[in-house]
Amino acid sequence: MNAHASEAPRRPAPGGSTGGGPLARLAHRRNTPPDPGYKWVALSNTTLGVLIATMDASIVIISLPAIFRGIGLDPLAPGNIGYLLWMILGYLLVSAVLVVVLGRLGDMFGRVRIYNLGFLIFACASVALSLDPFRAGAGALWLIVWRIVQAFGGSMLTANSAAILTDAFPARQRGMALGINQITALAGQFLGLLAGGLLAAVDWRAVFWVSVPVSVTGTVWSYLSLRETSAGKRGRIDWFGNVTFAAGAGILLAGITYGIQPYGGSATGWGNPWVLTGLFGGALLLTLFCLVESRLAEPMFQLSLFKVRAFAMGNLAALLTAIARGGLQFMLIIWLQGIWLPLHGYDFEDTPLWAGIFMVPLTVGFLIAGPLSGYLSDRFGARLFSTTGLLLVAGSFVGLLALPVNFDYGLFAALLLLNGLGQGMFSSPNTSSIMGSVPAEYRGVASGMRSTFQNSGTALSIGVFFSLMVSGLASSLPSTLSSGLQAHGVPAATAHQAASLPPVSTLFATFLGHNPIGQLLGSGGTLGQLTAAQRDTLTGHTFFPELVSGPFHHGLTIVFTVAAGMALVSALASALRGRHEPTDRPAPKAGPTATAGPGRTDSPADGHPAPPHRPTR
Repeated sequence: MNAHASEAPRRPAPGGSTGGGPLARLAHRRNTPPDPGYKWVALSNTTLGVLIATMDASIVIISLPAIFRGIGLDPLAPGNIGYLLWMILGYLLVSAVLVVVLGRLGDMFGRVRIYNLGFLIFACASVALSLDPFRAGAGALWLIVWRIVQAFGGSMLTANSAAILTDAFPARQRGMALGINQITALAGQFLGLLAGGLLAAVDWRAVFWVSVPVSVTGTVWSYLSLRETSAGKRGRIDWFGNVTFAAGAGILLAGITYGIQPYGGSATGWGNPWVLTGLFGGALLLTLFCLVESRLAEPMFQLSLFKVRAFAMGNLAALLTAIARGGLQFMLIIWLQGIWLPLHGYDFEDTPLWAGIFMVPLTVGFLIAGPLSGYLSDRFGARLFSTTGLLLVAGSFVGLLALPVNFDYGLFAALLLLNGLGQGMFSSPNTSSIMGSVPAEYRGVASGMRSTFQNSGTALSIGVFFSLMVSGLASSLPSTLSSGLQAHGVPAATAHQAASLPPVSTLFATFLGHNPIGQLLGSGGTLGQLTAAQRDTLTGHTFFPELVSGPFHHGLTIVFTVAAGMALVSALASALRGRHEPTDRPAPKAGPTATAGPGRTDSPADGHPAPPHRPTR
């Protein structure tokens, strides 16, 4: 039982006594209004939940080499690319598809109830992941399935955390609280990379062990401390909307996932009939979903919320920024692990750890700008800070474009810090603006919709930017690799065979901090036929990074140009959000489509009389 509950007046238990058993005391605590200190309990618990959920979304990315070695999988085998992709994307796909559904269920049955259940599911899945009893393909499938279960629990946490905070904090402090929560979520993605590198060096199971005590502690704490501070709005579950949205988004994102894998003689699978079927079929289901949802009295996805300009523009900016951020994250890992660190003498086995360390300035920028901008946006509005932050993000992408492949780290770190500061300035005010623009009873579904756009952007970034990079590598890497190997004594037939490795395999080899040359030539005994000097050159730190640096830099130019363009469009959307007054007043009984529905923003969060409504400007 938390401390603040004991300070509240005790109500007589049935029969005239204030005593009773544990269940009676628990019911008494839940029925007692929370004291003013409850909001800090809610902030600390939801921040812990979001941190562990987002860390586990990225902690596997950088530790995949150790995981593949631990369960006996070859990361370069073409048949294992699917395992690798689903180990990364399974978590992201579930988060993108289910988070809005779970936010809606929070609105209906209680945000804290769904949040607490999410912590419990997350803890159970974490234990199962750390106890993988299988090896090879079966071991990978065990991890993928339990990662999906873990993502289900994590989605329950992220879908309802912002709504719980919006309920707990008054409008004058809401930006600060949501800023801390949101920046913790974003920082968790990069802290997961650092933690994965550190723990993978100890044992691959430690990557999953770390979340067990945190999630178990968080589960117990949330059940004991969090309370429902808003009445749930009971209604019918929109089964058709749930099925069409989950199927449409899942099929679409799965099609994008397989689009980056080779098909036939092509470096990518965008011509694969199954991929095309997934893309068009998913888009068709989502179109059907939108048509049906606009005609239901109690839809899962409140499309009428998009009539609120602050909500619509904020989510558009969040989607594009998430795509750009995802592209930045993955490209930086490849850049550091596959090229820059080996060129500076780091062993390929150590590059995942050092890549996480050298990206720390990005996280530092998040942590500095997020809470500060959230606090200031409570006083001066969200538009100024979020728009300025996105302009800084676009400027950092332009700066990264100008860097050579073998850059000076000081300038690189400064650009990462600038990017982190810009994203921190954007994320906190943007989240506060989105959540403060909707009526209180729709905050759960609004939080889920916001998370859906953000998680979908991360998943989309993998398909978009990896496709651009694979296409760039496919045009020049095979011939470059073949001629380079032959120049160092490798027979022509062997060199051509090694160069026929799908570009996506080469890309993931660099992504995993893995030197593919030694493995490609060692399996056939070719290395034993070469001189010691030739072997040292081919398997050393510089041959492969220098070989791929040209094609990789061409791909980086395309990636960062697209990312800068997305950041500028996001800045425009943010500037068009207008000025918005937050509201805590429930929507009218007529529902969100009524005249005074979600678009009304004329009731302050502290319970004082509402000022006259000021239109969005």
